[in-house]
Amino acid sequence: MSLYCFGHHVFTFFGHELTLLQSSFARFMSVQGFDTWILEVRGAGLSENDEAVNRSDDFLLREKLKDAFVHIAEGFSNLLNEGLARARQDSAANQVRNWSQKLGKFFAGGQKSVGLQEQFSLLMDDFQKQLDLILKYNWDVDHYLEEDVPAAMEYVRTQCKPKDDRLLAIGHSMGGILLYAMLSQNGYKGRHSELASIVTLGSSLDYSTSRSSLRLLLPLVDPAQALSVPVVPLGAFMAAAFPLASRPPYFLSWLNPQVSAQNMMRPEMLEKLVLNNFCTIPANLLVQLRTVFQEGGLRNRNETFIYKHHLNKSKVPILALAGDQDLICPPEAVFETVKLVPGSFVKFKVLGEPRGPHYAHYDLVGGRLAPKEVYPCIVEFLQHHDLT
Repeated sequence: MSLYCFGHHVFTFFGHELTLLQSSFARFMSVQGFDTWILEVRGAGLSENDEAVNRSDDFLLREKLKDAFVHIAEGFSNLLNEGLARARQDSAANQVRNWSQKLGKFFAGGQKSVGLQEQFSLLMDDFQKQLDLILKYNWDVDHYLEEDVPAAMEYVRTQCKPKDDRLLAIGHSMGGILLYAMLSQNGYKGRHSELASIVTLGSSLDYSTSRSSLRLLLPLVDPAQALSVPVVPLGAFMAAAFPLASRPPYFLSWLNPQVSAQNMMRPEMLEKLVLNNFCTIPANLLVQLRTVFQEGGLRNRNETFIYKHHLNKSKVPILALAGDQDLICPPEAVFETVKLVPGSFVKFKVLGEPRGPHYAHYDLVGGRLAPKEVYPCIVEFLQHHDLT
């Protein structure tokens, strides 16, 4: 069946598509006749940066930070005490402090083997890279929700021209969070939904009552804010940690269960996933995601809107799938969100059996049994609710 003929299109939200043929969910959906699109929000996978956006603002900020750097080079000791408090508005205070310390050592003597001009050039190159980092990674969940997703959906509608202008959507992890948030916003504003039905996998707006391992990221939030660090390089950490988790003496043996349950993912798939799926996380994104552990769950960036409070107004059919051994988004976290949706519009299912097989967070989309046990369940639901 081609959903193009029936006016709906599958719109999948994944951090990084699993491209091994036997595990590719997008390929599976395409073979089933769905017109399948993959959204990778900014900073993830193959997404591109729009360099034209805020180019003038970026230029002014770059010049402001460079001026600060020059002043530090001239009198860094005074600026450390007086000027760096004001530099926090640039989210660069700690970076400037670090580079000023380098300059102090440099002017005190430095390495004699490198010429003065070359040392200064190296420092400027280092500083420029950090400026690029600060400017590039400056977004949060609301940017995804208000800018990235609407733009992508509009593009899909333009390309496919669905008869009723609505799409089917599937979201894993953050993708599902965005879908729930969209439904909540529509309910709050009394807006007609642009989604015919949705499927979420391992997603919730409220983790406060669960023992989610996402709490492991919380200690990174306050230091990132205090030090004005623009990003948390989770991808680099995961890539570096993977050998310690998968090879003797297994110092980080706790890492693998976060990704996949025992014997549920082929070794080459697990390695590909860990080395490619995780990316650098903007500190602003972490700050907003921290609210999923507050009472009521995810809030907007100003913490004036609690997303799940308006899910009860949604009339979009939802299939919410959870993994029985999902440590990142446990079944109780998923239920904490879907219990607010009117019963006739939601189906909640926990995948996994008491004696196995079991499903961890990424087994839902990349586990060896997903093509047999998960994907068909999704297809059946979407076909049932394709009412055009």
